[in-house]
Amino acid sequence: MNQIEKSRYFAELHVSGNPCVLYNIWDAGSAQAIENAGGKAIATGSWSVAAAQGFTDGQAIPLDLVEAIVARICTTVSLPVTVDAEGGYAEAPAAVAANVQRLIDAGAIGINFEDQIVGGSGLYAVDAQCIRIGAIREMAITSGIPLFINARTDLFLQASAEQPHPDLIDAAKQRAAAYREAGASGFFVPGLADESLIGELCEQIELPLNVMTKPAMPSIERLAQLGVARVSYGPGPYVKLMDTLTQQASESLGA
Repeated sequence: MNQIEKSRYFAELHVSGNPCVLYNIWDAGSAQAIENAGGKAIATGSWSVAAAQGFTDGQAIPLDLVEAIVARICTTVSLPVTVDAEGGYAEAPAAVAANVQRLIDAGAIGINFEDQIVGGSGLYAVDAQCIRIGAIREMAITSGIPLFINARTDLFLQASAEQPHPDLIDAAKQRAAAYREAGASGFFVPGLADESLIGELCEQIELPLNVMTKPAMPSIERLAQLGVARVSYGPGPYVKLMDTLTQQASESLGA
């Protein structure tokens, strides 16, 4: 498949009731492992990509290095590759679009694009984030690549203990509708694990819903029944593998 065909195939994987399961990776070797295991697509996770290179999350890893890692992944596997682009490494819409263009040029066919203010506090206002999404979509159209823009909201990740998730559902619905109008392809709600709330979003938004696994999360089978279209594992695979490596090394080294 060429890049356009990969883009279209990846979009077709997002089916409500038959979710695309993405076991997030961090480099070419881990991408190849997922391909060999039968994965249908490859998805990076920003936390894992950064940690594998000794950086913290939050755009601390240089974009030049991310671009090189993405290019290496895309030349190593034959599957579609979607990249966690965090906040686009910029604030201004034109700069965000230019940065995402670099990822497309490296071979990516999709991105995660979050609405938290990286390096600041809170979320971008809905209108401001829509302009940023729109700039990415306009760039992708000009590039001829039907880029899958997975619009991530950090509403639930940033919620305080005094702000229960049910109180945020209306805001999530508003953002989903606005992001769709701006050109988003999917809606990502990391931090949300409540079965009834996930089901409510699946029923009432028009974008394919993406959730991220966490403790107390419903099973993938149950998420499928609720209408989820995409399930991500986030940093979990990297953390689990590093814990195993540390344990085995400690045993071998007698620590």
